[in-house]
Amino acid sequence: MSSSNRDHTPLHGDTTMVQTLAESLLAEEMKMAHFEVIPNQETISYKQPPLGQSSSITEVTESDFNSMSNQGEWNERNNIARIRAIHTALSLASTKGMVLDALQDLEYICKRRRDKIIQVHNIGITPLLIKLLEFKDRKVRCVVLEILRKLAEDDDQGKVLIGNTAAITKTVKMLSSNDQTIRHTSLLLLLELSKVLNLSDKIGGTNGAILLLIRTKYDRSTDTFASEAADQILMNLAQCPNNVKCMAENGLIKPLLDNLTGGTEEIKLEMANYLGEMEVAQHNNTYVAERASPVLIQMVHGGNSLTRKAAFKALVKISSYRPNGRLLVEAGILKLMVDEMFMRKIYNEPMDSLEEALGILANILEGGLDLEDVELNKQGHTLASDYVIFNINYMIKHSNPDELNLNLIRILSCLTKYPKSADTIVSAVKESEASILLVELITNPNEELALAAIKLLTTLSPHMGHTLVDGLCKINGQPEGLVQTAVNMSQITEKRALSAKFLAKLPHQNLTLNLALISHNIVPTILQIIKQIRTHGATSSRHADSYLEGLVGILVRLTATLYEPQVLLLAIKWNFTAVLTGLLMETSSDEIKRLAANGLQKLSSQSIYLSKLPVKSKKFIHQFNLSRFLSCGSSRKRKVHLCSVHRGVCSSQKTFCLIEARAIESLLACLDQQNIQLVEAALSAICTLLDDKVDVDKSVIMLNEMNVVQRVMKLVRDHKKETILQKMLWMIDKFLVKDGYRSASAISQDSQFTTVLVTAFHHGDVCTRQMAEKILRFLDKMPSISSAFTL
Repeated sequence: MSSSNRDHTPLHGDTTMVQTLAESLLAEEMKMAHFEVIPNQETISYKQPPLGQSSSITEVTESDFNSMSNQGEWNERNNIARIRAIHTALSLASTKGMVLDALQDLEYICKRRRDKIIQVHNIGITPLLIKLLEFKDRKVRCVVLEILRKLAEDDDQGKVLIGNTAAITKTVKMLSSNDQTIRHTSLLLLLELSKVLNLSDKIGGTNGAILLLIRTKYDRSTDTFASEAADQILMNLAQCPNNVKCMAENGLIKPLLDNLTGGTEEIKLEMANYLGEMEVAQHNNTYVAERASPVLIQMVHGGNSLTRKAAFKALVKISSYRPNGRLLVEAGILKLMVDEMFMRKIYNEPMDSLEEALGILANILEGGLDLEDVELNKQGHTLASDYVIFNINYMIKHSNPDELNLNLIRILSCLTKYPKSADTIVSAVKESEASILLVELITNPNEELALAAIKLLTTLSPHMGHTLVDGLCKINGQPEGLVQTAVNMSQITEKRALSAKFLAKLPHQNLTLNLALISHNIVPTILQIIKQIRTHGATSSRHADSYLEGLVGILVRLTATLYEPQVLLLAIKWNFTAVLTGLLMETSSDEIKRLAANGLQKLSSQSIYLSKLPVKSKKFIHQFNLSRFLSCGSSRKRKVHLCSVHRGVCSSQKTFCLIEARAIESLLACLDQQNIQLVEAALSAICTLLDDKVDVDKSVIMLNEMNVVQRVMKLVRDHKKETILQKMLWMIDKFLVKDGYRSASAISQDSQFTTVLVTAFHHGDVCTRQMAEKILRFLDKMPSISSAFTL
């Protein structure tokens, strides 16, 4: 009989191996019960031993047997023998055919005689079926899965018996099978088993089960049946909180949110705890905020301490995703957080939620929302009001734990970006002397806190820089501690970079700080680190560029006080002009180029005072005259080179001469950049060569050879910033005055430049209009004013 004909009928007719085994086992059973089957005869002998004697065989006819009262027992024994025959065949499993025959017979029994399922378990067939889940043939595995499903169907005890074996683990592995039938039967078996609560927990705890089920659920376009089955299994598994957490961690967040919004108070507490601990996938963050925020805020309002703590923890997690800030604000979280910060202190309630409240508010503010005018209470206080800012400063000043101070500082840093609150913060920090604590926090071992303090101090430095310098210089080990000794590139941390930038941005004219840096011999250390970074490249550390900016900024700050002899001698000793020119030529960072150009501008402005004519001593004159008479022309007079612009002896190192340093081309190259601040700094440095104190005629000749006029006119068309326009017009005016017709001819031929001049004359500020008018008159675009009369 073909296998296809065996699917729904037992094995009758031809004698098969299973039948033979069944007859053999039945004979054994009957011998044990004193029955004997006589082969090839229609009689059955029953052995009934007389009292006190051994058994003797009594023959009874088949018709007599049929009338016996134990005919039911005969059928029962027949079925048991048949099941045992299946057990034996599956135990041997010597061929695929034997296994399939036994399985198909077993499948028939399970389908027709549901009452025999318990006997299947009792005889020990279930473990054999589990073992066959690893059989090499796919058809065998598929039939086994189907039989196990039927054994589990409508029978919780059967489900438990199967679930307590390795069936779940092996079935989960088959979810990854390439065979669709295997996948479907595996899902159907898991669906049956998942209807028992304990087994749901076990399925969820099986390695990879929930992940594979979620993937199958989302793959609806490929396999609709599998997707729907996986969805039903996941719904059953969601009865166990551990499974809900695992689902959320693997990208299925809905069951957790369903439990959070509709569960009991205990379930809500558990779900809130899960939400606070887990990392939510980015694409789920907004969905989580929309559904969870109202419930969590309600839990904060009316829950006990455990509930509030769990809700706060979850809200911290939600608020850490910046786009969620608006949803939280719309849910009314700002008023609640401010109450937690200030009101609970008044009523002496537990403060365990203060840290979370501050963290949530800091996260929301760092999202960049404009919340300056949002009312926080009935009194009309806003985030920019004195009430909030002075309270925060008070809390910072009174030595709170590091985590509280960290969030307080983060909040202040955000509030400094609001126009109304910036001045209030500066006043509050000055009045409360919080600046001293902030400066001290720079050296705090908690690096995150130290970083937050440095960032806030850097923001405040333009408003109260001199106050911060005073506090910094009073601390032992500062300011030199902000620039540590040379390190490996891999050790350049964010803290090192921010510390250097903070030091660079403090008021450059503060002589106290500059002299303190010199007295601690900081400059050689800075130059050594700059050399290391330039040698190894900024790619060796992601903070290297930022660190280099800070170090260059510290060097440039010293050029603001060159009037001080110690600073001047230091700049000469370490050849600042060559260092900054090298940075201008080699770096790709616009900010470092801008800083270098600023430094070169300040250095170059001193060149006219440092460049001197050589002084001949009397001894030198006497020796020179004597040599003229005694030599026969063999000795040559040594020629001293004078700088045509500065009218004296110049060098890159001793007089900071840009010409000797060959810095002009690099500065002109900066004019082609799009960065406005860089262009302005480069222009300022070049303008020092056209100052009235230098030989402007010679400078114009030199700059004309570099086509400076054409490059500046191009700038006028590209950049509309008022300060840049003024510098460019000032330079062009110098060329027109000193170079006359040649420059005027080149300028007048550029119609676009003329249009820019007319626009500046109409719409510029007073200074710009005056310069534009002067150039237009020079180009005969406006009538000249006669000196014979006054306007």
